Amino acid sequence: MPDISLTPHLLVREIGKPAAEFTKSDLVELVERRGIRMLNFRYVAGDGRLKKLNFTINSREHLDRVLTLGERVDGSSLFPFVAASASDLYVVPRYRTAFLNPFAEEPTLDLMCSFYDVDGNPLASAPEQVLRRAQAYLEETTGARLEALGELEYYLFSEVDSIYPIVEQRGYHEAHPYSKWGSVRRETMMRLAEMGAQIKYGHAEVGNIVSDNQEMVQHEIEFLPVPIEEAADQMVLAKWVLREVAYRHGLQVSYAPKIIVGQAGSGMHFHTRLSRDGRYTFSDGQGLTEDARKVIAGYLQRAASLTAWGNTVPTSYLRLVPHQEAPTSICWGDRNRSVLVRVPLGWRGVGDRMVHDANPLEPRQEVDATAAQTVEVRSPDGSAQVHLLLAGLAVAARTGLVGQDSLEIAERLYVAEDASGRDDLAQLPASCTASAEALLADRAVYEEGGVFPPGLIDAQARMLRGYGDDQLSERLFGNAEALSALVAEHLHVG
Repeated sequence: MPDISLTPHLLVREIGKPAAEFTKSDLVELVERRGIRMLNFRYVAGDGRLKKLNFTINSREHLDRVLTLGERVDGSSLFPFVAASASDLYVVPRYRTAFLNPFAEEPTLDLMCSFYDVDGNPLASAPEQVLRRAQAYLEETTGARLEALGELEYYLFSEVDSIYPIVEQRGYHEAHPYSKWGSVRRETMMRLAEMGAQIKYGHAEVGNIVSDNQEMVQHEIEFLPVPIEEAADQMVLAKWVLREVAYRHGLQVSYAPKIIVGQAGSGMHFHTRLSRDGRYTFSDGQGLTEDARKVIAGYLQRAASLTAWGNTVPTSYLRLVPHQEAPTSICWGDRNRSVLVRVPLGWRGVGDRMVHDANPLEPRQEVDATAAQTVEVRSPDGSAQVHLLLAGLAVAARTGLVGQDSLEIAERLYVAEDASGRDDLAQLPASCTASAEALLADRAVYEEGGVFPPGLIDAQARMLRGYGDDQLSERLFGNAEALSALVAEHLHVG
């Protein structure tokens, strides 16, 4: 049995086994023992946001029935591509996702749910089901599974501090009192950890903005790599928890890709790694493997259409501009923050040497750092429909792994210098309109293996085209009022 002695997950500690092993009887006994009075079903709808359905627990029999059968919901109000004439859907809880609601006024148990159609089959167009199929098809065709960790960047808004004013664009890893609202970040991290999220760390980010007697301070919470299905759930739960914590402090939080033009925006980068037969395959201890370079090639080939899932509002394309730590050119490199796909430091051959130098009394030991090697996709932002984005990355990884020319593509698109100075590289779309066209051009790749339903592709393209934002930057250039209105319209994406 895995060691759970240090886990912060409250239910794992109380039930006494990993969350993956939770059963219905475990949850019923927990409800009785704890005197839990309410149950919440949570699920992600077509807009990518976390939804909620409340239950008052009336009896043991009622609780058992709800946990067994789930409940009916109106799918036509949750998804843009479910016909009203056939809109009844079921939501059924996944026991392994259970957590104690940290914000409810009365003891409440929450569970993430899956959607099922009238025949009891998984709803093909539900985001979590698309992601599940993408992972299954990747494993079926390549023998590999994809893991991911997300980086959640966000801004908090408050009045200007006259004692320790922030310095614009100089917030990276700053500490209080020079950086504000680290308390919100820490509380959010602890709440998430107690709910079962796997958190790596949190810190103040570079973005500091002062405008109209407001300080806007940027922070980041980064997670640990987990299977992509879990990584997506973690991110949508993190957005909800952070909003709740900020609200209780009287603060506004935004995940918007752009707050003020010319200042750093917020991305939602994802690091990924691949496992096959229980081993991580991106590093051989000396450098990147063929698997890693093929997956990178797949990401680059699908880069334009991936923006349809990862950059879904017009202000996304105000962030994807040169010299703002956001990618524009479709290329990759090592430790290079101007590229679309970045290979971060992976502790190759240095882990034991560094710890011994910093701690001379510590004996040398063998360190296997191959699991630490990831590749980072830097284009997505806070508007991303996270489950669909990670499904898209799984599709892209698969096409790279099976592609005959993937290694050649990876070699050709590698850059060692600042990518923004290159004029021979393909560029990311510059608008939602262009993103929709890229998605439609690649639709056969996403639909292969039944991963993305055709109706979902059509609905996403229709939504993106509906913004009519082609040439938007050029049309709004110099019009500060119109730009401010656009940013305000999309301030609370995701």
